[in-house]
Amino acid sequence: MTATEKALSASSSGRAGIAWMLLTTLLFVTQDATLRFLVQTYPFAEVAWARFAVHLAIAFVVVAVNSPSHLIAQRPGIQILRSTLLAVLTLLVAVSYKTLPFVDVAAIANVAPVLVTVLSVPLLKEKVGWRRSLGVLGGFIGAMIIIGPASLVFQWAILLPLAAALCNALYQIVTRLLRGGDSTLTTFFYTSMAGTVLCGLLLPFGWVTPDLTGAALMIMLGVLGACSHYCLIRAYTVADAATVAPFGYTTLIWAVLYGLLVFGESPSASTLAGGLVIVASGIYIFHREQVRAREAAAKSAAEGP
Repeated sequence: MTATEKALSASSSGRAGIAWMLLTTLLFVTQDATLRFLVQTYPFAEVAWARFAVHLAIAFVVVAVNSPSHLIAQRPGIQILRSTLLAVLTLLVAVSYKTLPFVDVAAIANVAPVLVTVLSVPLLKEKVGWRRSLGVLGGFIGAMIIIGPASLVFQWAILLPLAAALCNALYQIVTRLLRGGDSTLTTFFYTSMAGTVLCGLLLPFGWVTPDLTGAALMIMLGVLGACSHYCLIRAYTVADAATVAPFGYTTLIWAVLYGLLVFGESPSASTLAGGLVIVASGIYIFHREQVRAREAAAKSAAEGP
């Protein structure tokens, strides 16, 4: 393959990766919109259980058809921890959507990558320089811009999406620990296992038999969850992280559109301003990570074997 052909191939892969990521964010926000609609009528645990149970059923069929051996995890403890974090995250988001505007929750959720940088220091022993520290500070300032006016109305409720963002950050860090271990199919299967079990244990404490529309939406919720995770995997498979990761922040755009068109909610100026600050901070942190990775690779190449 010539240099030109390689460049064209990389460009094509990049476009495909971006397309997969844009589809991922659209599916995630559509899933959250469906979740928000359902929790207005049904108990949080019931809705979350339906989401995970359908996801688990889809994942089981996919893995069983491809290779049943992927049903067995090499690191079951880490897989269960990761799945548990996703279950807690989902429940927190469900409660958040019961009490907070749709766009506010989505905007605060974008602080998760910033929290990953903070938590990677004690948990992964990574070093964070002053430039990335400024990005972290910017992310927290963005969150405070959103929380400031909202806290006057909702008080403690605004802490729910922050707690969800923390769980999301821990979820991403635990996902990093699985690199080089279990296969993608194994991780895809275990993603919804703990949520199905834990939320299932809560069902006796609150159950409302869904009507036909409610049941259909619950099934759709699980399908959206499974498809969004599949698209995310595809995005990072066909293109490198440096190309696709920044487009993950398009969740804020989809959230604003859903808020306006579906829920009739206009985002406040503070929510938009804070959300943009968080997005800019996250992209800057990611940029600095890529710079450090290139510098480390260049240094390693210069030193030789």
